[in-house]
Amino acid sequence: MLQHHSVWHAIDRLAARYGLSPSGLARQAGLDPTTFNKSKRITKEGKQRWPSTESLAKVLNATGASLSEFVGLIEAQDGSAGQRRLPKLRFAQAAQPGYFDAAGRPLRTQWEETSFPDIADPHAYALEVTGDGLQPVYRHGDLVIVSPDARVSPGDRVVVRTQQGEMLIAELQARSEQELLLRSLGREQATRGLAAGQVQWVSRIAWSKY
Repeated sequence: MLQHHSVWHAIDRLAARYGLSPSGLARQAGLDPTTFNKSKRITKEGKQRWPSTESLAKVLNATGASLSEFVGLIEAQDGSAGQRRLPKLRFAQAAQPGYFDAAGRPLRTQWEETSFPDIADPHAYALEVTGDGLQPVYRHGDLVIVSPDARVSPGDRVVVRTQQGEMLIAELQARSEQELLLRSLGREQATRGLAAGQVQWVSRIAWSKY
């Protein structure tokens, strides 16, 4: 039997497989960028909202994925096939020195580990959200899976490290040679600009795990 969370997670995994965020996948399929947002998966009344067959058909056409491939992503969540161990770190620790190299890839010392389905990036890692500052998008204890080698585009959720060592989780609104424009994921949704020279690295969040 199909389960609501399995279908939505399969969409997230399909997006990650093709180097896209869920919003990027929606755009590529010719859909509204918010079609696959987490906030669209449950109605205001708390009822489950399922992706339409039309949306799924457009996604498969846009990516070139087959229906059997998508079904396989649903079924894979019920077993351990394709699992790998990712380094895991609490976000509250991430700003401390010694955890990342200059490109934002994890240095495999003092990290914990978590099991996660296959992801192409060999340098992928998990950050455990701490505190309530990222609500309602992410809650305390959620895991975000970060792909340092993935292409970063406007609309993606990203992890940013500044030259001063500050760590941010935000949505990338725009990027130029001079500046990054970020939008907070917290309730205030404040916009912040960072000069390119202030940024050490930017990595895309490819997945989230609740």
